[in-house]
Amino acid sequence: MSQPTLPPRPRLPQWLRRPLPTSPAFGRTRHLLDELGLHTVCESAKCPNHWECWSKGTATFMIAGDRCTRACGFCAVETAKPLPLDKDEPARVAEATARLQLKHVVITAVARDDLPDGGSQHFEQTILAVRAQNPRIVIEVLTPDFNENQEALANVLRARPEVFNHNLETVKRLTPSVRSRATYDRSLRLLRQAKTLADFPLVTKSGLMLGLGETDAERIQTMEDLRSSDCDILTLGQYLQPTTCHLPVVEYLPPEQFERLGQIGRDLGFSHVASGPMVRSSYHADQFTPPATGNGECSPAS
Repeated sequence: MSQPTLPPRPRLPQWLRRPLPTSPAFGRTRHLLDELGLHTVCESAKCPNHWECWSKGTATFMIAGDRCTRACGFCAVETAKPLPLDKDEPARVAEATARLQLKHVVITAVARDDLPDGGSQHFEQTILAVRAQNPRIVIEVLTPDFNENQEALANVLRARPEVFNHNLETVKRLTPSVRSRATYDRSLRLLRQAKTLADFPLVTKSGLMLGLGETDAERIQTMEDLRSSDCDILTLGQYLQPTTCHLPVVEYLPPEQFERLGQIGRDLGFSHVASGPMVRSSYHADQFTPPATGNGECSPAS
């Protein structure tokens, strides 16, 4: 029996086509990550910016393994039974940040629904290890929802990261088809709870992928919901289908649409908005300096 013919994937518009960097720093970054046995969301999630970021000597570290317990329709990270946590991983992440001389690091993780604490203590240990190597580094964490376990959230906050990021990813209507096991309202509550539980100045952050079939009114409503949850930083980027097995792109938004939506976000009161077709949650994350650690100035994302 012949296989059904899949519809052709739409061609990328010109504004999404980018030359591959040829900087020798790319090879050095790859070698370091391989040497230390570290995972990055750059590779595991097939991020389109990883050539640029690695060529600049930076990466987003993905801890707690490279097997996720969830199967989100947009994400290329493998869904499989996770391996036990690597107790030496926090020290290796810390070593990598020191050797790369990072001033701002983003640490994310696969969802670990198999663990009672969702991997939150592993986050805590990694933050503490990185801080010990570089006391002045700005640490940003990008966490799963921990199934709304407040004790798990408290574990992460106990290590006092400067930025707490949890991505809403999409609008409320599309959440059930886009995000595995997650809910829109739970994610909003998590961002709000992070601010409430923190006994230190904490910046909260969230991001949306656009082009999954949401309406403009839904995009604006989602931004309003994030501001109502006291979210400080917003990222808006174009969804790109990582493989033919993942959700298709419904719409490619032109750069001027991102500029317009970014301005709406700033008008709503976000401290910093990065909005553009190639923007991702941790792309150019160091362009915002949290007031608690720096001068509080924001630079627009490129």
